[in-house]
Amino acid sequence: MLLGFALLYVGAVLFLNGLWLMGRIDDKEIVVINVVSGFVTLCVALSSAFGTKADAASIKAAALTLLFTTTYLWVAYNRVVTVDGRGLGWFSLFVAVTVVPIAVQGLTSAQSLTDTWLGLNWAIWAVLWFMYFLLLALKRPILKVTGLATVASGIITGWIPGLLLLEGKL
Repeated sequence: MLLGFALLYVGAVLFLNGLWLMGRIDDKEIVVINVVSGFVTLCVALSSAFGTKADAASIKAAALTLLFTTTYLWVAYNRVVTVDGRGLGWFSLFVAVTVVPIAVQGLTSAQSLTDTWLGLNWAIWAVLWFMYFLLLALKRPILKVTGLATVASGIITGWIPGLLLLEGKL
């Protein structure tokens, strides 16, 4: 249930951040969803890492979830202090490189449709974080395509599966 809860907010923040990247939401306004989503994913990570049922798998999930948390809070911070985002870009490279093996491992050891779906999500997120690296750290002119990829990723990897998980249909 916590995965559905977190993914619903991942979907919301990615969808809205994509719209923001395409110039449809103001810099100051995007702070709210990033802070809320950062808080939600932080709470999920803390529960997974330190809850009564914490084990090696839940602690690993918490560590990976905190990569999302850090990204969202960093986006919010960057909008408040108005910086160019290069630090977030380099962090995004770190995250992309970190999650590629997670995607590969998830896809090669998948034993169910859900396992495959999760492996594909990690692959999509790795590509997305790499795009943020290219956009923010290397200043490549890929703003529009990154915005579109972020919107699509939010819908495909967050919003829809989050709702399905919360409804018990996935």
